[in-house]
Amino acid sequence: MTDFKGKIGRTLADSEPHFAEPPHPGDDAPNVVIVLMDDTGFAQFGCYGSDIDTPNVDALAAGGVQFTNFHVTPLCSPTRAALLTGRSQHAVGMRGVSNWRTGFPHQLGHISNSASTIAEVLHGEGYATFCAGKWHLAPTENISAAGPFDQWPLARGFDRYYGFLEGETDQFHPELVRDNTHIGPPAKPEEGYHVSEDLVDQLLQMINDSKGVRPDRPFFAYLPFGATHAPHQAPQKYLDKYKGRYDEGWDVIRKRWYERQIELGVIDADTTLAPRNPGVDAWEDMPETHRALACRLQEAFAAFLDHTDDQIGRFMDGVRHMGQLDNTIFVLLADNGASQEGGPFGVMHEMKFFNGILEMPEEAVERIDDIGGPNSHTNYPWGWAQCGNSPFRWYKQNTHEGGVHVPMIMHWPDGLDSAAGTKRSQFVNVSDITPTIYDLLGVTAPETYRGIEQMPVTGQSFRSVLEDADAPAVNTLQYFENAGSRALIAEIDGVWWKAVTKHRQGDDFDTEPWELYNLSSDPSECSDLAEAEPQRKDELIALWWSEAEQHGVLPLDDRMLELFASHPNDHSPHRLDRTYVYRPPMSSIPAQASATVGARSFDLTARVTRTAGDDGVLWATGTANSGFSVFVQNGRLCADYNSFDNHTIVESDIEVPVGDSTLSVHMERDSRTTGWVEVSIDGKPAGRGVIDFYMRMVSSIGSSVGQDHGSAVSTRYEAPFAFAGTLHDVTITLPQKRNRTTDEANAASEMSRQ
Repeated sequence: MTDFKGKIGRTLADSEPHFAEPPHPGDDAPNVVIVLMDDTGFAQFGCYGSDIDTPNVDALAAGGVQFTNFHVTPLCSPTRAALLTGRSQHAVGMRGVSNWRTGFPHQLGHISNSASTIAEVLHGEGYATFCAGKWHLAPTENISAAGPFDQWPLARGFDRYYGFLEGETDQFHPELVRDNTHIGPPAKPEEGYHVSEDLVDQLLQMINDSKGVRPDRPFFAYLPFGATHAPHQAPQKYLDKYKGRYDEGWDVIRKRWYERQIELGVIDADTTLAPRNPGVDAWEDMPETHRALACRLQEAFAAFLDHTDDQIGRFMDGVRHMGQLDNTIFVLLADNGASQEGGPFGVMHEMKFFNGILEMPEEAVERIDDIGGPNSHTNYPWGWAQCGNSPFRWYKQNTHEGGVHVPMIMHWPDGLDSAAGTKRSQFVNVSDITPTIYDLLGVTAPETYRGIEQMPVTGQSFRSVLEDADAPAVNTLQYFENAGSRALIAEIDGVWWKAVTKHRQGDDFDTEPWELYNLSSDPSECSDLAEAEPQRKDELIALWWSEAEQHGVLPLDDRMLELFASHPNDHSPHRLDRTYVYRPPMSSIPAQASATVGARSFDLTARVTRTAGDDGVLWATGTANSGFSVFVQNGRLCADYNSFDNHTIVESDIEVPVGDSTLSVHMERDSRTTGWVEVSIDGKPAGRGVIDFYMRMVSSIGSSVGQDHGSAVSTRYEAPFAFAGTLHDVTITLPQKRNRTTDEANAASEMSRQ
């Protein structure tokens, strides 16, 4: 009652009511939209040089302001943290991906509660706030239906959420969440489903739901696509469109894109096209099978980006149809450069790599027609990734320009009409976007939020640059760091300098070599001046250490893969007794919260009650590409171990009885690569099969109980093939001793998803 501003007397007659008004940003307040692309390189949009059809992004650039010197972090979660808070990614607890927690403030696995997000701030100003897409800002051990939910989107300022919480998802069979609830996709691939289309449909409905009832209330919409992160998947008509387009190879195409970048004014005419990165072969020296596979993988990427551009267009059309586009601040950017995770040849099936199987192009081309479709999980090779990063060197994960120099466009007809169709070459960093939006809206970030003192917003508004193409850059000193790789960009006496080191895990941080570049004359980092100007190099290195201390970058930590391993304790999904008990109905369980069954022996027991004809899946993990499923079919207990389409299927030689029974499966690894599976009914062995290749990493997709969610692990049924009887529980027991091989494989697989 202390906040009541009316008067309370003995009766209504001698009292005065007071109605508290909720915050409202004003009738003319603009909407805000941020569209975030994943692993999209500097050159890959048409308006940045490529020949990929992106007319809707190109239209945003033609009607807005196109930035040609925009920088991000080298990895997805850190960029998202800096973007949404306007602060250093290290300072807010996200030096790396949200899968990691290291016990240090710079890697919490989530955004610090001392750093309010733009959604939290704008919600407090009276905005409706919506998110549809990839989150990857919550500890992945906590993204199952068990929560906790304190770092999910709804807890960080969003009114509504629809999307996926992990670093990647299958575009045809996504692991979806609506608000705080895990759900299945609304349709199947054969019905035309693709998650990018679904995200746009859902986001437009959220906005219409809000505007239809409260047209006075502006909205903030965050649309982080899964595209163009692997797997590169698109509808068939898009794949068909690009067949043969890249047969000339990456050397010819990269030069063509580079020349078009000069023609468009995206880079200066005197910019050097960087030489091929180490490990990228000359196209003319490659065997025909290598070329054929590489071309098809690039076609799939192009189709994926083209399809995503069409979804951006559909979203713009929806906002336009509402009459809201002109008064919407629309920001589009990428989270880091093009990905290097496809390796030198590209990958047809990433799980083979993490099982120690080097899939050579000669083998992969046998399934070349699967590329880009529901039965593939592909990523393109280094040569095409460097092409996408033209004219720069290196890739995502690296602090060289190829990893951190990406596209960014701002579009706002009511506010930037006089600047429409112009470019800006001033340096801007991702942490500067939210402060600029605050500046345009007249909003000040709170000093405290929910009773917690907030760290200062350290990004800098570049509103002056938006309004004046000749205005100087406002951010003139910016550090970069990822797993020990470091860089610093600084303007000194009118010249833009960059010091950068490409760290290798285990190397000494103090003695590893740094490179030095004059970005004003050498933006593609081709002429290393470290030996010619050692004093300048040392000056920038000292500045880097100073910035590192100020922004919480220390301690330097080059661990990556090892940080993905689970840490069993009795207050986590992974108990010390290594026993997992699941009782349906249950939502699907993400991989990092599931029982890890690769490369180890284990026991599975299911207690069921059934009548005649009650068949279905008891437990499954993985996908149609690789996985393991236990099910009842035609009255028999079956186990299908799907090792990259090589199915070991064991069917019980006796029927599962009507009534109560205990169904068991024992998996035994008897060598480094082989094993066997045995099924039992009420303790009686009923069938055994030999496994020719015992996977150390089954899948990056988790498990499901009482059904098979996603693509069917076994060819003997159609998903979900839910169990028709009563499944009381499923118990999985793992050996007490940790398996180092499994931990390493799981870690490598999870890294591929980032």
